[in-house]
Amino acid sequence: MNKPFKIQVFGKPGCDKCTQLNKRLDKILANEDWADFEKEYCDVETVDGLVAFASAECINPQRIPAMLICKLQGETESYRPVAVREPLKEPHEICGKAKLYHFVGLQTDYTNAGKGIISPKMIKSVLQEAAGKS
Repeated sequence: MNKPFKIQVFGKPGCDKCTQLNKRLDKILANEDWADFEKEYCDVETVDGLVAFASAECINPQRIPAMLICKLQGETESYRPVAVREPLKEPHEICGKAKLYHFVGLQTDYTNAGKGIISPKMIKSVLQEAAGKS
């Protein structure tokens, strides 16, 4: 049975930040509070991963690793990205510039402000938003 939410994680082999994001996400998803979410890793150096990345149409390729939260659509049994309720006009208070603007998700902010870090707090923030718990 499919879970209500799927988190597409976009990364590539040999990327320490990609490995770290996957570990943090796995640890968070091990908690029962997040039982409605499953993770799908998309290696952008494979055809399938690249197709998933291109289909997302919202992530800057220079800001990998990234994650996009999708919701199961009952009528089609397919997943679609969760739209943000209101596009950001300023950087998000928890996620800064790492937060996606049109869909619920994160991409790595490599600026001095973001330092290339996607923290557990940032991950939980977007999971809560997708689940309507914010």
